Amino acid sequence: MSVCIDKDVITALFAGQNSDPFSVLGMHKTDAGLEVRALLPDATDVWVIEPKTGRKIGQLTCLDSRGFFAAVLPRRKNPFRYQLAVSWHGQQNLIDDPYCFGPLLPEMDGWLLSEGTHMRPYEAMGAHAATMDGVTGTRFTVWAPNARRVSVVGEFNFWDGRRHPMRLRRESGIWEIFIPGAHNGQLYKFELLDCHGNLRIKSDPYAFEAQMRPDTASMICGLPPKQTISESRQRANDFDAPISIYEVHLGSWRRHTDNNFWLSYRELAEQLVPYVKSMGFTHIELLPINEHPFDGSWGYQPQGLYAPTRRFGTRDDFHYFIDAAHAAGLNVILDWVPGHFPVDDAGLARFDGTALYEHQDPREGYHQDWNTLIYNFGRREVQNFLVGNALYWMERFGIDGLRVDAVASMVYRDYSRAEGEWIPNEFGGRENLEAIAFLRQTNQIIGKEVPGAVTMAEESTDFPGVSRPDGLAFWFKWNMGWMHDTLNYMKLDPVHRQYHHDQMTFGMLYNYSENFVLPLSHDEVVHGKRSILDRMPGDAWQKFANLRAYYAWMWAFPGKKLLFMGNEFAQGREWNHDTSLDWHLLEGKDNWHNGVQRLVRDLNHTYRHHKALHQLDFDSYGFEWLVVDDKANSVFAFIRRDKQGNEIIVVSNFTPVPREHYRIGVNQPGRWREAINTDSQYYHGSNMGNGGIIQSDVIQSHGREHSLCLTVPPLATIWLVREGDVDDATAGG
Repeated sequence: MSVCIDKDVITALFAGQNSDPFSVLGMHKTDAGLEVRALLPDATDVWVIEPKTGRKIGQLTCLDSRGFFAAVLPRRKNPFRYQLAVSWHGQQNLIDDPYCFGPLLPEMDGWLLSEGTHMRPYEAMGAHAATMDGVTGTRFTVWAPNARRVSVVGEFNFWDGRRHPMRLRRESGIWEIFIPGAHNGQLYKFELLDCHGNLRIKSDPYAFEAQMRPDTASMICGLPPKQTISESRQRANDFDAPISIYEVHLGSWRRHTDNNFWLSYRELAEQLVPYVKSMGFTHIELLPINEHPFDGSWGYQPQGLYAPTRRFGTRDDFHYFIDAAHAAGLNVILDWVPGHFPVDDAGLARFDGTALYEHQDPREGYHQDWNTLIYNFGRREVQNFLVGNALYWMERFGIDGLRVDAVASMVYRDYSRAEGEWIPNEFGGRENLEAIAFLRQTNQIIGKEVPGAVTMAEESTDFPGVSRPDGLAFWFKWNMGWMHDTLNYMKLDPVHRQYHHDQMTFGMLYNYSENFVLPLSHDEVVHGKRSILDRMPGDAWQKFANLRAYYAWMWAFPGKKLLFMGNEFAQGREWNHDTSLDWHLLEGKDNWHNGVQRLVRDLNHTYRHHKALHQLDFDSYGFEWLVVDDKANSVFAFIRRDKQGNEIIVVSNFTPVPREHYRIGVNQPGRWREAINTDSQYYHGSNMGNGGIIQSDVIQSHGREHSLCLTVPPLATIWLVREGDVDDATAGG
């Protein structure tokens, strides 16, 4: 006979309103003996079975027609391992009872998660294959401290929230359950009765794989094995290394021509990786690949922060792509979005009925610009979720760096807000102190835990010390000021450039305040800004000449380089995420687009070959102006220098007027060779130049004893290397 279970308790179980199912279900000691209770909707017959012998120990009685069974085993005093033989619709199934297992989450894990110092929370949270008492299955854990009840629903239980309600660990707000027989490849979600009594169906915040939109279920899959960043990849991220980044949106780099469908991760490994390598880039940067509901967000509204998007294949396929890039000698940077997340019901928004991951007040927790929610960086568990995610990509996929999106929106409470639309910090200021602490902590942890990995900040303000240890501690910062100034200069008709000369020189006034990356990113070729080519003034010849001159200026200027896909062959239209790049522009007769593509390839290889062009990007010894004030001719000349004193001279003429017999002073006499001339016929220029070699003269100029008499081609940049200087092919060519 069963110990009497209150009818209201049973009803609460079936209604999904019981927050402590383990206190009712499973095996319990009673005065009459051990009692086994089970919630088995639609079952007709239930027996307790001894696994070793297969012997029936006792039959459970149906105490509620909805499927609540119980019975006392009077001869048993000590708990033992058992199974249930359950008859459903005339068919008997042998199952392990999820409610016969004790607490799952070790106390230390729970303590670290609550404290926000669990370095790798993804190892404890989410869905993990496990073996309990010899039984194989999956352990599920989810943080929802304010929920009244949480169940796992999935392919293994008919998506029925009555069947697997979870145990609440009240000290941490974490719910847990071990479900025997649940295995890799099966889909699941969490069903929550939130704090207001509303039913919510949520994807797992820690899911390692998920369905492709519009479906949102999570998928059980194991953790990838741990990776380390090799010595060569670590050195490729160094401050003195040549870093040339090819920024890519995987969904629109190239598509299948027959149906406009995406290339898979494996197809991208076969096509994109060799292309980037052949073009001489050192790094691939991927726009966010986290699972996201809306294609048009380009991944910048991530819903599954731990899951690579299924648009291009499985999680293992993505791993294959990363491995292929590394095998080709390329480092991989992921665009990472820890600042905000979408409002979709299946995601983190109002997760347990409260503003759990976000702020309650929209003045702190809502981005008007993007219709997204802002993480509550002051909440320890949220910090833990995000810091752990950064380590996850680096340690489990071998990602070499993270580009952190929209840092300015994180560090300023009044970002894009009018007066009265934001809440000051505790000191009355506009800085988001919690976000600042989070970013600094994340960078410090990465530096300690993943040697050689780097982070890059997209930060558009003058926030001090973004790439300084006593600031935000990023390794690099995007130089948005340089990008805006130089593009504004280049779009001018050359006749007007003399009046805006300082837009090209201003960057050197603050160049050593941060470790800069010079970005021509995806943001500069969308939303009516036009393509980089189309911003150049003049007829077609002048547009391409301007672009070539500008690229050679950029590759020689101090700072690491970043170019968005399509820019390397001068795509004429704006980027469209729904279609392939215009690869047809390179087909047929050799043309201007081929010329730009060849130039970018040569810029990359030459840049990598000469230490003077990259070794001292962040040291004033590495740069010196030769001609900085020739506004009338719109001519600039500067030196790049390596630690050994080897120099490269860079001269740009940003007018369509050739500058013949143009004399510049030089530090080092001798014969100088044209390493790059953007007006070369090879790049579809007019083929003016200096015949390859220029001999210096003992003629004073620009305060120097020796000088060169140059022909500076129209709308062109030339790089000069002194004959006899040591060329160091540090990164291959």
